Amino acid sequence: MQRERVSENVYWFQSEIYAQVSAGVIAGPKWAVVIDTLMPQETLTMREFIDKSLCLPVKYVINTHHHADHCWGNCFFKDATIIGHERCRELLLNRAPAALEVAAQDNPLYKDLTIVPPQITFSEGLYNLRIGKKNLSIFPAPGHSDDGIAVFVEEDRILFSGDAFMPVPFIVEGDVEQSIETIQEISKMSLENIIQGHGDIILRGEIEEKAKENITYLKAIQKAVQTAKRRKNPIEVLDSIGVEACGKSRILLGGLASELHKRNLHYLYYETVKSEQESLTEVEAG
Repeated sequence: MQRERVSENVYWFQSEIYAQVSAGVIAGPKWAVVIDTLMPQETLTMREFIDKSLCLPVKYVINTHHHADHCWGNCFFKDATIIGHERCRELLLNRAPAALEVAAQDNPLYKDLTIVPPQITFSEGLYNLRIGKKNLSIFPAPGHSDDGIAVFVEEDRILFSGDAFMPVPFIVEGDVEQSIETIQEISKMSLENIIQGHGDIILRGEIEEKAKENITYLKAIQKAVQTAKRRKNPIEVLDSIGVEACGKSRILLGGLASELHKRNLHYLYYETVKSEQESLTEVEAG
C-alpha cells in the first residue's frame, strides 16, 4: 500500500488492491486514532506500521461509514473503541454478517473475521475527540450513504471525508441531493487537504475545482435520468451515456469510473421512478 505523512503526526494510507480506498492515522503522545481500516487484507500492514514505527497502541477507530472497505478491519484492533454514526452500527449489526458469510465463500481470510460495530455513536451535531495537541471534529457527511461521517483535524485543517468526497461521486445506497449539499459544505471549510475515501489527496489549490467538478457530475446524471425517462427504452439510453459525457474521466479509480457511473445512473433512475410512483399513489389516495 502507499503511505504518506500529510502533516505532523497525520498519516495517509492508500490501498493497492481495491479501488484506491484510503485510511488515516493520527498519532498522539500516548496512543493513536485510526480513521477507517482499508480492506481486511491490508489492515494488518497498517497496524504493523502503527506498532513498529509509531510504537503506539490504537485507542480509537473511527468508521466513516459501514462499507466493508472502511470498517471490516475493526476486529484487528481488539483493544480499541470504535466510533461511528448510529446508523453505521445498525447496518453493521443487521446487514454485515450475511455479507461477510458470502465474502467468505470466495476468500478464506473472511472466515476469520468478526464484524465489530461502533460502541460510541452519534447521529447529528459534532463529536469531538482530543489527541495530543490536535482536536478532531467528527460530523455527519451524508450523500454516499446515510451513515456517512467526516473527520476534521482542526489544527491542520485536514478533512478525512470518507466517501462523501471521491474522484467519482457514488450515490448508490445514498442520496444525490444530500451528496451535492455535503460537497458544497466541504468546499466552504477553507481546508488544506481533503483525504478522500478513495483516490489521491486533494491539495488546497485543487479543492474548489474538484468540488465544482463533482457537483457538475451529479447534476449531469440527474439530467441524464430525466432525459432517459422520456424515451421508450430508458435503460438503453442510460447505458449509452458514458462517464466522460458527464464530466469525469473513465480512467479514474483504476478504471472503475465507468462501472460506478453506470450503477449511479441505474440507481438514480429506479429511485426517481419509485418516488414518482409513491407520490402518484398518495395523490390518488387523497
